[in-house]
Amino acid sequence: MFKSHCVQMFNSAASECLWEPSEEKIKSANLTLFRNYINQKYNLNLKNFHELYLWSIGEYAGKKNHHSVLLFWQNILEYFQIIHDNEDEYSVINIDDFKKVEWFPSVNLNYTQNLLRKNDSELAIVFRGENFQEKKLSWTELNMQVSKMQQFLLSIGIEKNDCIAFYMPNIPETITLFLAAASLGAICSFCSPDFGIQGVLDRFGQIEPKLFVFSDSSVYNGKVIQDFKKITEIIRNLKSLKNIVEVNYFSNEIENIDKILISPDIKYSNYLSVLKKFEYKEIQYPKFPFNHPLFIMYSSGTTGVPKCIVHGAGGTLIQHVKEHKLHCDFKDGDKVFYYTTCGWMMYQWLVSALASNCTIILYDGSPFFPSPEMLFNYIDSEKVRFFGTSAKYIDAIKKTSFIPKNKYPLKNLDFIGSTGSPLHDESFEFVYQNIKKDVCLSSLSGGTDIISCFVLGNPTGKVFKGEIQTPGLGMKVEVFNEFGKSIINEQGELVCTLPFPSQPIYFWNDHDHSKFFNSYFKKFVNVWHHGDWAEIKSSGGIVIYGRSDATLNPGGVRIGTADIYRQVEQFEDILESIAVEQKWQNDTRIILFVKLKVDKNLTPTLIDEIKGKLKVNCSPRHVPAKIISVPDIPRTRSGKIVETAVKSVINGLEVKNKEAMANPEVLAYYQNHPELNLD
Repeated sequence: MFKSHCVQMFNSAASECLWEPSEEKIKSANLTLFRNYINQKYNLNLKNFHELYLWSIGEYAGKKNHHSVLLFWQNILEYFQIIHDNEDEYSVINIDDFKKVEWFPSVNLNYTQNLLRKNDSELAIVFRGENFQEKKLSWTELNMQVSKMQQFLLSIGIEKNDCIAFYMPNIPETITLFLAAASLGAICSFCSPDFGIQGVLDRFGQIEPKLFVFSDSSVYNGKVIQDFKKITEIIRNLKSLKNIVEVNYFSNEIENIDKILISPDIKYSNYLSVLKKFEYKEIQYPKFPFNHPLFIMYSSGTTGVPKCIVHGAGGTLIQHVKEHKLHCDFKDGDKVFYYTTCGWMMYQWLVSALASNCTIILYDGSPFFPSPEMLFNYIDSEKVRFFGTSAKYIDAIKKTSFIPKNKYPLKNLDFIGSTGSPLHDESFEFVYQNIKKDVCLSSLSGGTDIISCFVLGNPTGKVFKGEIQTPGLGMKVEVFNEFGKSIINEQGELVCTLPFPSQPIYFWNDHDHSKFFNSYFKKFVNVWHHGDWAEIKSSGGIVIYGRSDATLNPGGVRIGTADIYRQVEQFEDILESIAVEQKWQNDTRIILFVKLKVDKNLTPTLIDEIKGKLKVNCSPRHVPAKIISVPDIPRTRSGKIVETAVKSVINGLEVKNKEAMANPEVLAYYQNHPELNLD
């Protein structure tokens, strides 16, 4: 079934093309060079990206050939010169079975070694913390600091498989300590400073870290934030700790041990003191198995204690290199910027860009301080080639009066990546009309569960309004209906029907793997069920409509919330919206909450206009029973709106883990709202 769909997907024309690469860009793209290499090596005639995709999932020329899947991933290792041992023993065990698959069991590598190929005076890291702080590290300086931190970690007894917890802002020191830890085979886990005490303990408390790394400060919206009481409470409740390391946000050696109440059994160190204590020497790079654990990530936790998702070094590295080099066309020396915190998966994605010899651009703080121009000023001045952000950020810029292209030429910017939530049609248009005309807008979707993307960009292909360009190479992505049948031009469940290297190697403390299997394989047998409500167009493009558990079902008809948001947020007075189901008269009804601009009101006229727009542009079933104004909308710490929490509140159910939310206090606006009890 998928095979015939692929033929349809990749040979039909689509409408409303917003961007098309020049012949020169296509010819020089890493994708084209890689495809030519594969053709020559295997005597093939892959004519374009889509034929390369079919080959990478074992479906080329109408033949099912899983050997080509192995060859695809093997050639990512070889062509992009990922440093590893045992080149003559490439294999994948149980390539047909998600539960038993094992990628490259004979291959050994060191993640850090692959990120520190360079050691010269060119820039490796550029950092800005609002208008408080700027730092730049050359590759030589980065190698030097990693060397010293590795020596320090060895001196305090850090070994492979030890857990290290990072409670850190997005600053260079976070990366140097992480790379040092990863070089020794330690397992690293991250939370950003905006997490509350319980949110941190819900995560780090499960993994029993041996070392806790924290910063004395963070910045946000023009303020320097210090909270040593919070730090003390976290440390006091992490009973497994043997050592803590404090990093000074500002470049001054201030030891705050007197402000932190710790057990005498826990040893304190200061980052700058450590740098002075050790001399540079060659970094050790012991090799570990391809699937050696590298990261512990966390599910959103909005429906209970977060699941601890463990990702392997090899799977993470090979997937990120594939996405960076082929789907984003990263080249040596490119400046790559993703606006993210350390608590979002895109942080790990950004850091891995060092493996492509790119300069990574870090930013910590509010993207709107002191004005909406902040990030575009940064992108322009640093000559950024790839800028990534959330769809919500683009929507927020769209709601201001700031037109980026009128002030910043962004001459070096070739790619804009957007993820976190669906990017609306109007936001696609805004990028091309108001940011830059000649740019590949790569909408991405995947997530923490796979530390990468299922669907993303194609620098050699066209961009169509509202559509993600393509499935990822090597990712056999389909959309299933409720009966497990692959469908085209219909909304359904996003699935992946072939194993891939970056799936989790296991969940922490899930000894019988029941949590892992129930998370992804309970709905369809031996098929990864991702939980996104999506559609594959006959053009080959993909549309994500939101999370499956957030789809609406009035009268038994499933509706993606993105359809509603796309219409509602076109109104100038509406900043944001959230649509959920309320149980009502033996069925459900749609309730729409809207956040308005400060000086605007939800008038009867505006309500009628919203309903009319939804009825005409979507369907009568999309029209909400109630439209209610709220001061704010709840979201996760990575900026995603939390529909499930609002749904629980208005239906009288408990929200199990409010600590996973950035602003749980706003749920009070939704609880027992008087309009929800009216016909």
